[in-house]
Amino acid sequence: MICFISGLCEMVHLQELNIDNNDLWGLLPPCLANLTSLKQLDISSNQIRGNISSSSLKDLPSIQVLHISNNHFQVPISLNPFFNLSNLKDFKSENNQIYVETMSYSLIPKFQLNSITLSCCGTIGTFPKFIYHQHDLLEVDLSHMNLSGEFPYWLLSNNTQLETLSLVNNSLSGTLLLPSQSHMHLESLDIPINSFHGQIPVEIGAKLPKLLYFNISRNSFDGSIPSSFGNMSFLQSLDLSNNKLAGGIPEHLAVGCFSLEKLVLSNNSLQGHIFSNNMNLTNLEVLQLDGNHFSGEIPKSLLNCSSLRVLYLTDNHLLGKIPRWIGNLSILEVIAMSNNTLEGPIPKELCQIVDLQILDLSENNIFGSFPSCFNSRIKQVHLSGNRLEGQLKDAFYINSSKLVVLDLSYNHFKGNIPSWIGKFSSLGYLILGNNHLEGELPIQLCNLTELRLLDLSQNSLYGKIPSCLDFTALHEENGDDATITSALMNTNIFLYPGSIAFRSEESIQFTTKSISYLYKGRILTFMSGIDLSCNKLFGEIPDQIGNLTAIRVLNLSHNNLTGSIPITFSNLKQIESLDLSYNDLNGKIPSNLVEIYTLSVFSVAHNNLSGKTPERINQFATFDEGSYLGNPFLCGLPLNKSCNLVESPSLTPGASTDNKEDDNDFVDMDIFYITFVVTYIVVLLVIVGILYVNPYWRRTWFYLVEKLIISCYYFVIDHLP
Repeated sequence: MICFISGLCEMVHLQELNIDNNDLWGLLPPCLANLTSLKQLDISSNQIRGNISSSSLKDLPSIQVLHISNNHFQVPISLNPFFNLSNLKDFKSENNQIYVETMSYSLIPKFQLNSITLSCCGTIGTFPKFIYHQHDLLEVDLSHMNLSGEFPYWLLSNNTQLETLSLVNNSLSGTLLLPSQSHMHLESLDIPINSFHGQIPVEIGAKLPKLLYFNISRNSFDGSIPSSFGNMSFLQSLDLSNNKLAGGIPEHLAVGCFSLEKLVLSNNSLQGHIFSNNMNLTNLEVLQLDGNHFSGEIPKSLLNCSSLRVLYLTDNHLLGKIPRWIGNLSILEVIAMSNNTLEGPIPKELCQIVDLQILDLSENNIFGSFPSCFNSRIKQVHLSGNRLEGQLKDAFYINSSKLVVLDLSYNHFKGNIPSWIGKFSSLGYLILGNNHLEGELPIQLCNLTELRLLDLSQNSLYGKIPSCLDFTALHEENGDDATITSALMNTNIFLYPGSIAFRSEESIQFTTKSISYLYKGRILTFMSGIDLSCNKLFGEIPDQIGNLTAIRVLNLSHNNLTGSIPITFSNLKQIESLDLSYNDLNGKIPSNLVEIYTLSVFSVAHNNLSGKTPERINQFATFDEGSYLGNPFLCGLPLNKSCNLVESPSLTPGASTDNKEDDNDFVDMDIFYITFVVTYIVVLLVIVGILYVNPYWRRTWFYLVEKLIISCYYFVIDHLP
């Protein structure tokens, strides 16, 4: 039971008590019912438990405001325990346990609420019956309750002063029905992540003219966007993303919604040109049109959006050059135009955007050199899958200490990896694969302690792998870096007008388990690996790589690496893919690798390894002979080479006979070399002995040698000047 401050329950004239965000736990004391004058009680964000049906909360006759969110209460969906609290106006119970009672209550509550929040989880079913008797509601939040049924248009009809309605993440279905009369006070309608379908009502602009915030994302609405949105002159945020909408953006919307600050139409089937020259969204700060079929060039009318901070045009059919005038949008923070058919060089005018943090132009047809003027605030650069060329040493002369992602893969860059790479102290993802880079791995890579994904594959790099390649971020104790996660996500959820934020889900392509995947968003923060495959690296694999205990992918295949597989690899307890194939590694495969339980891909094929394959237990029981092919001196399962001669000195006669043929296939290289040298010397001595004993053969031998020398002499005289 909560230990209240001494004498608190005796303060019968107390009217307001706020003890939220403390570490209170246990049950509410019964003496709380003594506070008969209490009008406002806030006990949110504690560890208080108990069923409110048997608590003292139901015995507070003067209570008007009751906030119990973020505790461990059991709250009946009917709110029957509070039916006699006639003064109750504001009730908030987020993140408690809402349950459906077995007994049905037909009583009408005495309260008339202004605000109700029951946002939680579970399966509640239909709307609670007490809601049907409420007529003074200003704010309703019934999110995350798995409510079923149709859109509650009756709630708008019954509560003509309603300002906010939130039904996020339920199981509501059917069409979006609106009341017959226009609702003149509704400012926020938030109904994403449901199963609504059909068309958006054509008359929505007339029925809800005062809307500020409208979100119907992640439903199944189809048809076109009603032009009546243009009548909503107060609208500040419009999110229609992740539906099945077709057609274009109505010109009346682009002209009439002059207060619009956020427009999100992502992941629909919209098409045509983005905006006409009459676009009047002068207050627009966030524009997300990615995942559609928009075509044509990037409209110059965007210049009217001088407040634009976030521009997502990814995954469309846009063409033409990246306009030079984009540099005039000087407060842009995000430019994402990947996966279009844009061409031409990257305009130098991008250097004028001093606040730019994310630039994603990947998967286009952009050519030319890499710009060298990015500001020091930039965090992500995605330029993969283009035709950029030139040398990297000429880029990034500014010390971009905040850079987290640099993805220049699948281009035509050449030359060495420049030494300035070591300046990026926050760099977590360096992707330079599939270029024409050459030279040695710079020692400055060792300065990138935050690096968790390194891809230098498919280049012409040579030299040794630096032994200092020991990234701190890939140590198990540092595997979840909040700084890297924050820089990658770089987002807060946009909730209401005036709080601009955006999501960042730029993707990075990385090959793991022999398949190339696209990683983005929060998933990317869990990915870690090193890919140096398909280069010309030589020397031994550094033992220090075994310190990277948080690594998930290691690919050193198709190089000229020598020496043995480090025993320290057994420390890689989280690795899922280990590929050392197509090198010149020798020695035995460390037996303690079987202690790695996370491996799903393992290959040491086409090396010079010898001895017995690892014991077929745990994950190694799943690897077939393809993991070991091309090593002639390996034996054991799953290869068809027996190691019985080495393993068992005493065999049964029958077994010995059966395995002789297998043992003949096994060659000891030391014995082979000794036998070859001895045989060569013996043959040479025999020839000398025969020539010494037989004069006729000796004369014949010297005659043939003399004839060969004369022939060679005249050949040289005849054919050389």
